[in-house]
Amino acid sequence: MLLPSMFLPMSDIATSAGTVRVLIREESFAELARRINELASGGPASVGLSGGSTPKAFYAWAVRTGALTAQTLARIDWHVSDERCVPLSSDDSNFGHAVRGMLDALGVPAARRFPWPVELAPAEAAAAYESAWARRSPSKAFDLCVLGLGDDSHIASLWPQCPLIGRKTGPRFVATEWPGRGWRLTITEAGLAQCGAIVVLVGGAGKAPALREIACGAYDPKRHPGQVLREHAPKVTWLADREAAAGL
Repeated sequence: MLLPSMFLPMSDIATSAGTVRVLIREESFAELARRINELASGGPASVGLSGGSTPKAFYAWAVRTGALTAQTLARIDWHVSDERCVPLSSDDSNFGHAVRGMLDALGVPAARRFPWPVELAPAEAAAAYESAWARRSPSKAFDLCVLGLGDDSHIASLWPQCPLIGRKTGPRFVATEWPGRGWRLTITEAGLAQCGAIVVLVGGAGKAPALREIACGAYDPKRHPGQVLREHAPKVTWLADREAAAGL
């Protein structure tokens, strides 16, 4: 059910899954860049990027516009919130796209890049990544977690009927085998709970039914995994274009 939005700017819609901010694509990119720059102004911080066509467009935009400050490039640690079990050189690699689309072009140093260890078997890769996080940050995951939204309502690699849904404790990062799509490495609900803020990029009319179900539909996260974000609504912002937000 939608919450009253009379006290919010015209472009904002308050929902049970967080605030939906309705913007054109470049405005969404500018807002994401602003948030990353703001994080960096407070000191070293971590950002978990997402896969998909919209993040790739953001990378190209960030390089073209120079929207990320020198301070940001010096202070932000870059990750991805989920990953396919493929080499970084693969066109299916989420972190590989970030490297080729933005990190290399902006001269981000290797010490600020934290890909999943995809050279290991899935379970070993997840355990190694979780162990590294436990050493570096035992009680907090990403300062900013960037997610996309699938037409089927999935976020990260939490897919419909995924057995991870509903597990609110345990590792922050795990491996899961997505039927028909192979093994994935993903942040969990426990990891999302430990993120400082969550931003979801949503674009196009094809995403409107999923966004409506997540924000307004009957609660059934096994069917609509994005609904797990309702538990974290105060720290969730959806950057959506008018087509994606049309059903709200």
